[in-house]
Amino acid sequence: MKVELVQLAGRDGDVAWNLARTLEAIHACADDTQLVVFPETQLTGFPTEQNIAAIAEPVDGPSVQAVQQAAREKNISVAVGFAEAADDGRFYNTTLLITPEGIALKYSKTHLWASDRGIFTPGDRYATCLWNGIRVGIVICFDIEFPESARALGQLGAELIIVTNGNMDPYGPTHRTAIMGRAMENQAYAVMVNRVGAGDDDLVFAGGSAVVDPYGQLIVEAGREECRQIVELDFERLAQSRRDYSYLAERRFVLPGEMREHESGVRELIIPA
Repeated sequence: MKVELVQLAGRDGDVAWNLARTLEAIHACADDTQLVVFPETQLTGFPTEQNIAAIAEPVDGPSVQAVQQAAREKNISVAVGFAEAADDGRFYNTTLLITPEGIALKYSKTHLWASDRGIFTPGDRYATCLWNGIRVGIVICFDIEFPESARALGQLGAELIIVTNGNMDPYGPTHRTAIMGRAMENQAYAVMVNRVGAGDDDLVFAGGSAVVDPYGQLIVEAGREECRQIVELDFERLAQSRRDYSYLAERRFVLPGEMREHESGVRELIIPA
């Protein structure tokens, strides 16, 4: 399976600019690429309390529709984040897995970083879906610093964990360590794509997008500049990693929460209130 990691700078609040670069990057993917992954809130950038209502869009909003159209034209799946305006009047930090057929998976960030609080509402569930015969889950940025986030996806059968990331200095090494641990603990591939460049409030995004195999070993690691990394995932290696032992099978307790399985193949773990 060929995956492309598109590590980009973004403009907070400039939806038109971010969307144009996203669409350009999708159309630049190789014809045999099956999945392209972008950073956290790629389409909108990070909002403020002052502009969140203006830049956030619903799941069926114009930016997501444009990405869906590009996915159909390119026959590729896209993991992309944005500030979501939900029907309940709340705002969520959301990442979608968009396929040529439509939205396969939606995840809203459950662990809010300091700058997310007061702007976004935390999500209330983890989820995986079946995609090209692989069970895929999504987490976002700060989520990966909590082992339970990735373990929830593992408990839902994840074989590939996608991380849309917006990690800044000085925390780059933290996420490098975390992504290796989360992949190893769940014997799954992990694909993490971070932002680069300057942001608002003197932030500098750390880059370091990476792919980690089910043994916790780095396959690909980017630097601090804009780039496109292409990697082939060998799922025979995943089977090998689970052949002699299974952390999930041998764990002594399961995470609490209501498990739901939908006809679409989506599995959810609802976080207890």
